[in-house]
Amino acid sequence: MLKMSLITMPFGLTEPLFVPEYWFPPSLFHLAERTGFDIESLIFSFAIGGIGTVLYNLIFKKGYIDMPHTERSHQRHKLHIYILFVPAIVFVIFSLFTTLNHIYCGIIAMFFGGLATLYCRPDLKGKIWVGGILFTILYFIYFGSILPFYPQYVELNWNLDNLTHILVLGIPIEELLFAFTFGMYWSGLYEHLYWRKLIKSKEISTN
Repeated sequence: MLKMSLITMPFGLTEPLFVPEYWFPPSLFHLAERTGFDIESLIFSFAIGGIGTVLYNLIFKKGYIDMPHTERSHQRHKLHIYILFVPAIVFVIFSLFTTLNHIYCGIIAMFFGGLATLYCRPDLKGKIWVGGILFTILYFIYFGSILPFYPQYVELNWNLDNLTHILVLGIPIEELLFAFTFGMYWSGLYEHLYWRKLIKSKEISTN
C-alpha cells in the first residue's frame, strides 16, 4: 500500500492541468489559485493510490497468488511494461488532438489502461471491474460526508460550465467516472509492477 501511494503521489503535480478549467480547489496559502499547484493534491494522490491498490483485496480477503508456469510464459506477460504507459499515451493523445477538458482525457486514459490490463491479465477481470465499483462507492461516501455540512461545496469549487452539469446526489458525474476508471486501472497496477518479484520470492520461499 505504501509503495503504491508513493508511486501515485507525484501525479498530484498535474494539478495545473485542471485548475481552473476543471475546478477551483480551496488550498492552503491559496496555492492553487496563485500557482496551480497545491499541497492537498499530493496528499490526495498519495491516499487514493494506496487505497485503490488494496481495496479489493481488503474487502474480499484476497492475497497475491503464484501463477502457473504455463501462464507465466504466455506472450501476454511481455506486455506488462508497455501497459503501464497506456494511460499516459492515451492522455497525451487526447490532450493534444482534442479540445476535451483534461478530466475527460484522464477518464478515457484510465479506462483504456483498464482494458489493456484485461488483455494482459484476463485472470484479473473480476478485480478490475469490481475494483472500479468499490472505489466509486468509496468516493461516493467521501463526497456524501462533505455535502451535508457544505451543500455549496460543488457549486463553489467546480467549473460546472465546462462540464456536463450532471450531478448524482450533488456529486459531479465526472468525479464518479474518474473514481470508477481509477479503481479499474489502479486495482491491478501492483501486479504489473511487481509480478516477477512476487514470483521469485514465492519460488525462493518454496525451495
